[in-house]
Amino acid sequence: MVPEHPDAPAGETTALALKILVAGGFGVGKTTLVGAVSEIRPLRTEEMLSEAGRTVDDTDGVGHKVTTTVAMDFGRITIRSGLSLYLFGTPGQDRFWFLWDELAQGALGAVVLADTRRLEDCFPAVDYFEHRKIPFVVAVNCFSGARRHDARDVCRALDLDPGTPVVLCDARERASGKEVLIQLVEYAGRMHTARLLDSVG
Repeated sequence: MVPEHPDAPAGETTALALKILVAGGFGVGKTTLVGAVSEIRPLRTEEMLSEAGRTVDDTDGVGHKVTTTVAMDFGRITIRSGLSLYLFGTPGQDRFWFLWDELAQGALGAVVLADTRRLEDCFPAVDYFEHRKIPFVVAVNCFSGARRHDARDVCRALDLDPGTPVVLCDARERASGKEVLIQLVEYAGRMHTARLLDSVG
């Protein structure tokens, strides 16, 4: 959490910029979500999938996918006056997970995108944020033709800690993605406040 204008004169409202990660399995819609909500042209580090990569990347269920993120996606969205979110989309394949620790530094929280047709693909992201005590929400990307599941069923299937929000979304829709981010900011705010109170109590 860093002020965008730390040298602003006294009395002026300082804009706050919060760092948010967007994580999840391969082909779940992370790049799509960042691109849909970003008010700036998103930075993307995508490369074409190669035949050699198909031996290490599980493309089952995402056969239409022709590119993959190899470092990160970056975008920015203003939630309200004085509050901006900087979005960092993580790569989904195992071989790029070494980048996650670097990207996670200073993050307020994370969105874990999930596809109920391949729910196990988001287990590593859930474990990562739980172990590091980084607040996160699970956003179920509702793909066309996929069976819809209740948020409570997804929560049970992922064995989430009590209170971890699960929301349904369409990663292609800006309004849907923005609502996910708002829920994350509110949840992370509650978590950080509770931890602060515990530390002084």
